[in-house]
Amino acid sequence: MEHWLELARGPLFAFTFLVMGLGLARHVLLQVHGLVTRKGQRLRQAPWRRIASSTLSWAVPVGHLDRSTLVMTTASFLFHIGAVVVPVFLAAHVALWSGFLGVSLPALGEGAADLLTALTIVCVLVLVAYRLMTPRARALTRASDYGVLGLVLVPFLSGFLAAHPTLNPLPWSWMMLLHILSAELLLLAIPFTKLAHVVLFPFDRLSEVHWQLRPGAGDRVAAALYGEEAHV
Repeated sequence: MEHWLELARGPLFAFTFLVMGLGLARHVLLQVHGLVTRKGQRLRQAPWRRIASSTLSWAVPVGHLDRSTLVMTTASFLFHIGAVVVPVFLAAHVALWSGFLGVSLPALGEGAADLLTALTIVCVLVLVAYRLMTPRARALTRASDYGVLGLVLVPFLSGFLAAHPTLNPLPWSWMMLLHILSAELLLLAIPFTKLAHVVLFPFDRLSEVHWQLRPGAGDRVAAALYGEEAHV
């Protein structure tokens, strides 16, 4: 078992991390290239101060909370915090970054790491329940959306159980192998799923640059959606 753990921690981790890094870099380069080559004039005239303010406001979306979706929005916000902070700043992961990338980062305390991990697990479950129980959300949810939440849940849950032997139903080595492999599967999935918004989020806020409807396009869209009566 130790051999499999070393393989997962070493060459396999290096491979999956490289795929994730190259995949996300490709997304960013394509976005930048598209903006520069197709929207050069719009970029020069874009209201950058308003765009930056909007981006920051959505990064901490307190001002955008809606009472009708308060639980879902809060769970989503807390989920994103845990999904980023724990993998990067967990003490065991910090040692991994230091050995693999030569980067030294501050580490979370054990209590803070446990709290954020448990909170992320609960938020994933809340988001799944919301999508299943709310008709509007259920209608918009695809199987891949549940798959993405599952990809995040497994490494968090297995890591939490591996760190707490009294709660762990499996031998530590088996649970740790599950944790590492599921985390590496998540790394591989990031560039190919909606998780890529970890780097694409700033570009999503550039709607004033991206969206340019031709004259009359609104009428044509309305007619396609609602028929000729849309012109009446």
